[in-house]
Amino acid sequence: MKNKSLRIIPIGGLGEIGRNMMLYEYGNDILIVDCGLMFPQHEMLGIDYIIPDFDYIRKKREKIRGIIFTHGHEDHIGAVHHLIQEIQAPIYATSLTIGLIKVKLRRNGYNRKIPIHVVKAGSRINIASYKVNFFHVCHSIPDSVGLGIETPAGLIVQSGDYKFDHTPVDNWPTDYAKLVEFSQKGVLALIADSTNATNAGWTPSEHVVDQAFEQVFNQAKGRIIVASFASLISRIQQVANAAIAHHRKMAIVGTSMVENVKIAQKLGYLDIPKDLIVNIDHALKLPDKEVAIMCTGSQGEPTSILGRLSRGTQRQIDIKNGDTVILSSKIIPGNEEAVYSTINGLFRRGANVIYQEIAPVHVSGHGGQEDIKLLIHLTKPKYFIPAYGEFRHLKQSALLAKQTGIPENRIAVVEDGQVISFKDGKMRLAEKISTSLVFVDGVGVGDIGPEEMRDRESLSRDGIVLIHINLNRKTGSLHGKPEIASRGFTATQEAEEILRQAQKPIVEAIKRSNGNLERAITKTMRGFLYKATHRRPTIIVTISRI
Repeated sequence: MKNKSLRIIPIGGLGEIGRNMMLYEYGNDILIVDCGLMFPQHEMLGIDYIIPDFDYIRKKREKIRGIIFTHGHEDHIGAVHHLIQEIQAPIYATSLTIGLIKVKLRRNGYNRKIPIHVVKAGSRINIASYKVNFFHVCHSIPDSVGLGIETPAGLIVQSGDYKFDHTPVDNWPTDYAKLVEFSQKGVLALIADSTNATNAGWTPSEHVVDQAFEQVFNQAKGRIIVASFASLISRIQQVANAAIAHHRKMAIVGTSMVENVKIAQKLGYLDIPKDLIVNIDHALKLPDKEVAIMCTGSQGEPTSILGRLSRGTQRQIDIKNGDTVILSSKIIPGNEEAVYSTINGLFRRGANVIYQEIAPVHVSGHGGQEDIKLLIHLTKPKYFIPAYGEFRHLKQSALLAKQTGIPENRIAVVEDGQVISFKDGKMRLAEKISTSLVFVDGVGVGDIGPEEMRDRESLSRDGIVLIHINLNRKTGSLHGKPEIASRGFTATQEAEEILRQAQKPIVEAIKRSNGNLERAITKTMRGFLYKATHRRPTIIVTISRI
């Protein structure tokens, strides 16, 4: 075993925001860290979310010894139910993270028993060739941990999502002592969160949000609606504290947030008086100045509570003049258009909308440039691997590492699929494996590929034209006139005239065709429509023989 190399394989999360997943492979032992999802970009029409590519894992499923989760955010646990349909391996995570994972498994109908182990920050466990040290880190969800993974090739520190917050909401700062302890043992490589590597200075403390909430709650005369991620447990506690201080009842709306609040309360991660939370029907009967509502939809998702509120299609609640809406989250790259559309809709419906650009109602859970440099100084790694971020974030994180004294040849800026090998204390880049985007569309997983996405984009941009012809079964001649219909192609009256004129070239194409009639009609129609409209709708031809 001593002659083998350690292979670190990023399956997701390097070169992108989301779907974080890292593999450690030594001999016949594979350890998985995290398995998250990624939100679709606005041009990914109809896609619910994106998960990691499990192709490499499927080929080596018998070697997988365990799955570790660093915390309970969707970009780290969101694809767990898809993963365990592919492999059977024990899961290790802290108490709250396990609770959120169980909620997700139950919600997705997963009933098979799998070994689940609750670990604590500060503990150390053995998993095959690995000794895994869990250390507490501050993040925007309680019970977050980083990992010190002792391998036969050396000690690897994977930070998880973190920041150095001296006044965290739960009064539990990042474990500086454990990081120094790792440096004394000798850290072969540090894999570090780089999401905020382009942000100068330190990431502010969560207590900044307390001050912002105090100001908003003090000034608001009507209802207060706070939108955030369902898993942002610390933010839910902060809203609860503000509601108590300003004598408001609190209602939770949205299945995922309701379930997460229940599990967090049960496990002791939320300290909320029993009489504070009321159901939404009761809250709507109270005077507006006595109500605070928490819901999902801070990323502008069309089907979320906030998304429907912005359009006036939410069944239970409607926005009215005097409401104050707070978006307490960072806009995930790619969601800008949806978020600003939601904000505009809320303003139009009479709400006063407060979001990060105009007030500190959210602070990031990821360390800024000074946090990253401090992490490097505390751990003193031989090699540095930036993680969790788009390529621009990884490059900036690498520059910070150089500033702290790490030589450029000991920094690996890599993206998903690039295998990093360690042997005899030296790092090298090995082969690259496939890590394609796997789209989840309803119940379909991986059914939609690049070709289908191009078709959807084309349909949304130029519409569709349907052509049906009837042919005489015996003679093959045209029976009647071609039937032509369109959707999303052009204005109705204009379309009717253009499609009426299109009948003649279609008839001529049928007469000329000596082979593939469908192709001949499609080619003719494509040229005719582009000449008439300078548009390229999707054309579908069907033929019946009568």
